[in-house]
Amino acid sequence: MGRAFEFRKARKFKRWGQMAKTFTRIGKDITLAVKSGGSDPNSNSRLRAMIQNAKAANMPKDNVDRAIKRATAKDQEDYKEVVYEGYGPHGIAVLIECTTDNTNRTVANIRSYFNKLGGSLGTSGMLDFIFDRKSVFKIANKPGLDIEELELELIDFGAEEVFLDPETDQVIIYGEFTAFGGLQHFLEENGYEIQGADFERIPNDTKELSEEEAADMDKLIERIEEDDDVQNVYHNMR
Repeated sequence: MGRAFEFRKARKFKRWGQMAKTFTRIGKDITLAVKSGGSDPNSNSRLRAMIQNAKAANMPKDNVDRAIKRATAKDQEDYKEVVYEGYGPHGIAVLIECTTDNTNRTVANIRSYFNKLGGSLGTSGMLDFIFDRKSVFKIANKPGLDIEELELELIDFGAEEVFLDPETDQVIIYGEFTAFGGLQHFLEENGYEIQGADFERIPNDTKELSEEEAADMDKLIERIEEDDDVQNVYHNMR
């Protein structure tokens, strides 16, 4: 997997530079969490994680409360999580996670971005052999924390890689997709401050492009990320 992938996410989070987009994304995550597990964060681990993400993004508590309330309203839009897969210019694999109340609109938009910028939209599951879905947690570093010892403890709960990000002074934990609940429970029970929790698609094979070719891919990625229905974009460009 490699620690470099944590820093690769800088591109993914570029669209989050605008606070309104950040709050919209987290609001949708909260809605889906509530619909799948209820509005009580004490019994809904996924909702607890999304509330932690909201705090890390400085999302006002009123916004969080409104998102939870909207999710339980009868007239709330029926959001669905959908994944689109395709190839961008120069053979780069692209996987897009969306949350939408209109799949016809979303797929038409995604297809047009590929067509206009040198790629092609593919079929569901075609990139399963390239991307592995992982749990990822960010916890606050604290004086005297032994990263190696923590990693040994977390391995029993499905962790695969634990390291310190020197730029943010956060401890990054990658684990199996199915280990999310176990890792979250361990961290909460042992008093670690969770500053972010999510799932991420990690490419198990990457492709090197020239500067000019990479610029072509960046245009496609940026165009896709501008779409309001898009939550995350992953690719295997090195």
